[in-house]
Amino acid sequence: MSNIIAYIVLIMAVILGTAANGFAKGANGFTLFIPSLLTAITIVGCMFTLSIVMKTIPVSVTYASFAGLCIIATTLVGIYKFNQIPDIATIIGLALIISGVLIVNLLGKTG
Repeated sequence: MSNIIAYIVLIMAVILGTAANGFAKGANGFTLFIPSLLTAITIVGCMFTLSIVMKTIPVSVTYASFAGLCIIATTLVGIYKFNQIPDIATIIGLALIISGVLIVNLLGKTG
């Protein structure tokens, strides 16, 4: 698989991971069946897509990218869906996460 396809699959993993986080919030401690089921399904899909990506991109780069992008995406879901507005310290931390993801992918060695 080419790196471009691997990164597209990684974006799918981020989408699934972010969806899982949103569903987990709505599952109310896994006391609600449908959101709990959706959480489980999206987590399995997320792990499956990550395993595909790791065939091409090293595990460290894959997981650093996934975790960083998932944190940013989940923050955006929190803002939009749950009206959770980050403070300035959180925004600075998120900017550092974005910087780290860019450094890992653009400057780090992948082999």
